[in-house]
Amino acid sequence: MLTASLAAFNARAQYPKPYKAEHADNYFGNSISDPYHWMENENSDTLKAWIEEENALTGKFLSGIPYRDKVRKRLEEMFNYPKYSAPSKQGDYYIFSKNSGLQNQSVIYRQKGLKGAADLLLDPNTLSADGTVALAGVSFPNSGKYMGYTISRSGSDWQEAFVMNVASGELLSDHLVDLKFTGLDWKGEEGFYYSRYPKPDESKKLTNQNEDMKVYFHKLGTGQESDQLVYEDPAHPKRFFNTGITEDERFVIIASSEGTSGQELLYRDLQDKSQSSFKILLPGFANEHAFIDNSGDKLLVKTNLDAPNFRVVLIDPKNPGKASWQNIIPEQKEVLLDVETAGGYLFALYLKDAYSLVKQFDYAGKLIRVISLPGIGDASGFSGKKNDTELFYTYTSFNYPPTIFKFDIRSGKSEEFRRPEVKFEPSAFEVKQEFFISKDGTKVPMFLTFKKGLKLDGNNPVLLYGYGGFNVPLTPVFSMSNVFFLEQGGIFAMVNLRGGNEYGEEWHKAGMLMNKQNVFNDMIGAAEWLVSNKYSNPAKLALRGGSNGGLLVGAVVNQRPDLFAVAIPQVGVMDMLRYHRFTIGYAWATEYGNAENSEAEFKNLLSYSPLHNIKPGTCYPATLVTTADHDDRVVPAHSFKYTATLQAAQGCDKPTLIRIETKAGHGAGKPISKILDEAADVWSFIMYNMGMSYK
Repeated sequence: MLTASLAAFNARAQYPKPYKAEHADNYFGNSISDPYHWMENENSDTLKAWIEEENALTGKFLSGIPYRDKVRKRLEEMFNYPKYSAPSKQGDYYIFSKNSGLQNQSVIYRQKGLKGAADLLLDPNTLSADGTVALAGVSFPNSGKYMGYTISRSGSDWQEAFVMNVASGELLSDHLVDLKFTGLDWKGEEGFYYSRYPKPDESKKLTNQNEDMKVYFHKLGTGQESDQLVYEDPAHPKRFFNTGITEDERFVIIASSEGTSGQELLYRDLQDKSQSSFKILLPGFANEHAFIDNSGDKLLVKTNLDAPNFRVVLIDPKNPGKASWQNIIPEQKEVLLDVETAGGYLFALYLKDAYSLVKQFDYAGKLIRVISLPGIGDASGFSGKKNDTELFYTYTSFNYPPTIFKFDIRSGKSEEFRRPEVKFEPSAFEVKQEFFISKDGTKVPMFLTFKKGLKLDGNNPVLLYGYGGFNVPLTPVFSMSNVFFLEQGGIFAMVNLRGGNEYGEEWHKAGMLMNKQNVFNDMIGAAEWLVSNKYSNPAKLALRGGSNGGLLVGAVVNQRPDLFAVAIPQVGVMDMLRYHRFTIGYAWATEYGNAENSEAEFKNLLSYSPLHNIKPGTCYPATLVTTADHDDRVVPAHSFKYTATLQAAQGCDKPTLIRIETKAGHGAGKPISKILDEAADVWSFIMYNMGMSYK
């Protein structure tokens, strides 16, 4: 029920009225108006003024929710517990991260022996006063003597690299810049391979397209200007490269991509003095290939070529044709998500109806065991070196906080190593997996988590969450933020939409390109199932998703605004006609298509583009758009243009607001203080607009 102050807010809310400029793009004879095109200019003073007005309006609404401060306080209480990563053995030390509770960034520690004293190695919280400098990745040579690490500032994808001596904690002189989408792959203690782009134009660093990625080798102790160029492909400036090196340091691998799916693998045998350049191992971009390890002079690769659910093959680089491959782990009915190595074994991580199934094989493909897990959840880790006798993995589920297990590689015995002391009772909640039938007859899974004793009276508040794209599976993982909603009597529903990888490449293809509408139909089908099965009703349904999931939210509420009370599109891809013109957006054309490439792709994208399908006079759900000023993955102009259009079109008094975070990006590395602020705002907005009171 509306408080008097918010009822008055809705009655007189005056949204900022940004000017509309005459601008249109022509697609195959179709003129598409883009009146807020000017919002794509990140340096516009007019845009900055509009952002200030919008944030002030949103702040006014959120501050009027009577229990917003209580929500923030409870979230802080719930988040305030120690959180650990699984330890990894690096030389003489175990390395792990720990957050004492409410530290903005987790801290890296080193420890001699599992019972030794933990010493601080790197505290990212000292790198900025407000916690907005985050650790992006760490890597070690086989000896464990050094730690290479990358940092990101304000959530940007742009990174810098540094090197530290692990034993002394001394920071070396090495400092690399202009890095993006790269790891640091060590060759002995000599140095490492990495990828970088040319130095960007600082004035357009967050929006300009990224082109001409190159692979370099950095020799420790030298300046970046001396780095050796290892690989480039000037004929294809929009390709990007990820490197890898085998544990025995014989082979260097480059995975070349033209988009977000499909890789070409190249290799160089460092023992073969006659091979001075990289050679193609697997050509073309029609399939997914991932390098695993070498077995002597041959290479183990995970591939979906002739195996939509993936298999593991052994390839002789001197005779790489498919006819000569040796099948090591054949395709199975479950999708093979990943393959890790440790102790001389392969650990195959499968998905069975979107939850983890882990099998241990030897390098010849003999099944050693199926690893016993605590239940329906998500298991990750299972990596180590060939001489390791133990490894550590993490298991989690919706009602099971991330728990670290120690695994004996020879015996297969798992024992609990570290369980977090959370401030709620996991046994009070139930997890169910249901299946519903989508519009075209496809059976789609959905996980439901709620307090035990739930009454199916059709009046429960539900948060529906989905992604549905880019081959990304959604698995049962723990979220303290979602637990808050469960405490308040809500149901968290996560839908395994087509477009993800829950059932392999066929599931992915069924939700991409010309089949993208299937994803939206799946989410609409999930909402309708919840209503017809008395879990909820449209006045109690909220829809949330981020990035590609933000596109999902925008498209679904355009198509069925009557079905939801609240919409939370976060850092969403909202302009499907122009997304490819910014930063790395062109790489998504393999998933979406490109409106400039063909008339068929243009018409398909236009049919569901969130920005272009808003209809004036329609009563849209209460909507809170979220984005950030340093998001250089999905540039905030998507959310700006969408919000301005939605506010002008809204046909009822339900609020349509935008929350624009400062010094933050697409989501990675966000400090806990900002995470808590955003969570409090989002949950307060959801609860308030579904008529929930704070318990």
